[in-house]
Amino acid sequence: MALPERTLRASAVESTGHHREARAPVLPRAKRIASDRADPVRPTPVLSPPERLTAARTALARPVAAGSPPATLVPADSPSGRPLPTCSISSRFSARRSTPTDSGETPSPVTPPDRIAYPVPASERLSFVAENRGGPAPPPPRLLDLARQAARLRHFSPRTESAYIEWIRKFILYHKKKHPAAMGEAEVTSFLTHLAVDGRVSASTQNQALSAILFLYREVLERELEWMDGIVRAKRPVRLPVVLTRDEVARVIGELDGAPRLMAALLYGAGLRLLECARLRIKDVDYEREQIHVRAGKGDQDRITLLPRAIKPTLARHLERVRETHAADLADGAGWVELPQAIARKYPHAGREWGWQWIFPATRLYKERETGERRRHHLHETVLQRAVKDAVRRAGVTKQASCHTFRHSFATHLLEDGYDIRTVQEFLGHKDVRTTMIYAHGLGKGLAVVRSPLDRIV
Repeated sequence: MALPERTLRASAVESTGHHREARAPVLPRAKRIASDRADPVRPTPVLSPPERLTAARTALARPVAAGSPPATLVPADSPSGRPLPTCSISSRFSARRSTPTDSGETPSPVTPPDRIAYPVPASERLSFVAENRGGPAPPPPRLLDLARQAARLRHFSPRTESAYIEWIRKFILYHKKKHPAAMGEAEVTSFLTHLAVDGRVSASTQNQALSAILFLYREVLERELEWMDGIVRAKRPVRLPVVLTRDEVARVIGELDGAPRLMAALLYGAGLRLLECARLRIKDVDYEREQIHVRAGKGDQDRITLLPRAIKPTLARHLERVRETHAADLADGAGWVELPQAIARKYPHAGREWGWQWIFPATRLYKERETGERRRHHLHETVLQRAVKDAVRRAGVTKQASCHTFRHSFATHLLEDGYDIRTVQEFLGHKDVRTTMIYAHGLGKGLAVVRSPLDRIV
């Protein structure tokens, strides 16, 4: 009977006496294992997982000498005792190309910064490319990308992030693409002066540009300069808000129809901001208590305001139409909406539930690129802005009224009805009562008592 080939091979090994070495046992603790190319005299450090990313950032500021071999480390959570794959991390800023000098001589080209070989696990590689794949070193992150990361790390609103990025871009382009690290107080003052003199921007716009530049130096470049505290901010003048009378509000809302009419009624009846009204969801309306829960309003703050009784029947009929549209979307394989933060990962099917749907959905669907979901966005704010602008013109109102004017009128009319200013402050969501006090100018109680001198002589 012929023996299997595996048995014959095992017998030959036993007869020759050549045995394969046994595999090393699992190490109970992390030990240092130097690479074959590493210097045996210099000890190789051992880092725990929480210290890897910190050490990689430190290595960017202290690159090793060119030609020195990389160290291979065994982490504390590696049971097999094998080294991690080595990745290349290039410096933050790339070297400039050589340019001819004034004398006409071309200097020697600047060598690129030394690359640092450091083991990074797969969960912490970020955008680093492993050397064993044979690919080129990744380009260093751009300055605007670093600014976006710093803004999102601090949970800035998308509009604040977009505004800061745009001001940083304008600041760099104004100085002919000079790197901000090479600029100082003179360049910042020159840019702000250009905005105020040539651009004739308002004080709030100038202060926003200054805040973006300070954010660039302090949070992105991590530079605390003494001259930052000496920059003078523009003084914001006190402006009185535009307030419509009750008759003018009724005339403007009467010129609207459909969803814009209902949204304008909520702006005036609940004191909502434009985006707060557009981003209302089904679950945010409490019919029994006649309340509206405003989620993630200005400053990422929540608050509770009024649900006007006069619009409850109209709102109920509107939601019936929205439910029919949502049911049709579900039957067509759509019906998804955008969810805030990480709720989509925690509740994967919440995006199709009725409670998360928009009260004022858009008329068209769109496909999310990352997930492939067919979603429906909320009604864009420009739809209501254009409708209100046309309604103000048709109603014959000569005041410079907009969607936010309904909110001003809401606060002023509540104060005229004798409600406490603290109550109005809670409905509006103001942090400081002095912001709410500005609406007391429209009460007109003092002007009604005082008579003009002209009335006595005419």
